[in-house]
Amino acid sequence: MTWMMWRQHRTEALALAIFVGVVAMALFILGRPMHALFPLGSAHCLTPPLGQACRSALVRLQQDYGYSTTVLILLNFAPYAIGGFLGAPLLARELEAGTWQLVWTQAVPRRRWLAFKVVALGTVSVLLAAGLSAVIGWYRRPLDLLGGGFDITGFDLTGVAPMAYTLFAFALGVAAGAVLRRSLPAAAGAFVVFLAMRFTVAGWIRPHFVTPVTRSEAFVPGSGDITDGTSNAQDMILDQGFIDAGGRHITGLGAVIMEGKAREGGGDPTIYLHDHGIQRWVVYQPIERYWTFQLIETVTFVGLAVLLLALVFWRIRRSAF
Repeated sequence: MTWMMWRQHRTEALALAIFVGVVAMALFILGRPMHALFPLGSAHCLTPPLGQACRSALVRLQQDYGYSTTVLILLNFAPYAIGGFLGAPLLARELEAGTWQLVWTQAVPRRRWLAFKVVALGTVSVLLAAGLSAVIGWYRRPLDLLGGGFDITGFDLTGVAPMAYTLFAFALGVAAGAVLRRSLPAAAGAFVVFLAMRFTVAGWIRPHFVTPVTRSEAFVPGSGDITDGTSNAQDMILDQGFIDAGGRHITGLGAVIMEGKAREGGGDPTIYLHDHGIQRWVVYQPIERYWTFQLIETVTFVGLAVLLLALVFWRIRRSAF
């Protein structure tokens, strides 16, 4: 059985190994000069006050590596490229070619045959995703200084979540193949569902995994500091603005107008805001919750993958195709 599976799926497995290897090598080559900007490590420049060397390195990082965001956004498709590419043909190929009539009438029961393939190819998918995630984590370490701890260029590409995404993509491909019975339609259908699920979780559900922190503070007159957000660029900002003397929240255009009034005349805007009883407020998820969110999202996508595979096993057992 092992030899047959290898002959059937070696092309996909080798192609994916080459793909991951090429991406990893490219990230290593592109990342070395970025890391070289911080001889003592990027963590050395996390805590203010920053020395001249850190400030210069951050300016270079912003100016010379703006393309990194585009590269990292594109890599969000990698979990599907790995998992879906292996999962979609697993059943669809047999059903499309009609070879299931031979394979499933041999000495090995169909569920054992399917279990062996799912475990073997699912493990390959997860291992490839883990390797790619580790390289991406190394590559983007200096970029953490500019933010992105919870966005799709950080959270979605590092930690353990990418392995869960890949397993979900693999299970989605297997399930689509069992229903659609053709490899290309199964791959396309699974891709659409994968994107919809990822965008739904990242954009609407993830920000509310845990009750966000709400913080408000008065302006210090004379400080000149009216910076929005929090002191950590990696926090996930959900909402922010001003609070007027009556306790009313001012956001969006109202906050822009308020800031414009504070800056009129070229004086220190904090004096105007303090004298009018204005405070700033922010609702956010602190970066300290990164691993909690990683665990929640991993369990969610692994659970969905297990559910999909359970449905496939049920269909295989009940259907004669």
